[in-house]
Amino acid sequence: MSSAFVREKEGGEAFEDLPDRPISPHTNFVTPAGLAEIEQEVARLQAEQAQLTPDDKADTARVTRDLRYWTTRLGTAQLVETVEGDTVHFGSTVTVLREDDTRQTFHIVGEDEADPAKGSIAYVAPLAKAITGKSVGDVVEVNGQEVEITEIKAG
Repeated sequence: MSSAFVREKEGGEAFEDLPDRPISPHTNFVTPAGLAEIEQEVARLQAEQAQLTPDDKADTARVTRDLRYWTTRLGTAQLVETVEGDTVHFGSTVTVLREDDTRQTFHIVGEDEADPAKGSIAYVAPLAKAITGKSVGDVVEVNGQEVEITEIKAG
């Protein structure tokens, strides 16, 4: 193990001093569901922290680091309510047709909410950025491939 993040405590005990989780430089836009998820994570970590004993140094370091991250994200969260519209925006659920005739539907959400495997992408992702402000029928190029917007739904 690298000794870069290990500190010796009095008495010779060692524990890992975990580096902070990186905070995105982008505005922390969140959907109502995303804000609820952040609030739940903060509450879960606070409850876990309350259960730790002084002997749980590694767990304490992990929980403290994660709690700092999620508390910061909660404090900077900017709630974006779902709005109707004919153009793609934050919170839209969009279906696109790719050049190979495959359809992909995804929800544009905040960075912490994004999970492409579950059908959500961050608003700062290249595809989301390319189609934001566009309408059904518009074609955009993303990573060298064209996609056509075939459907837009609010939230």
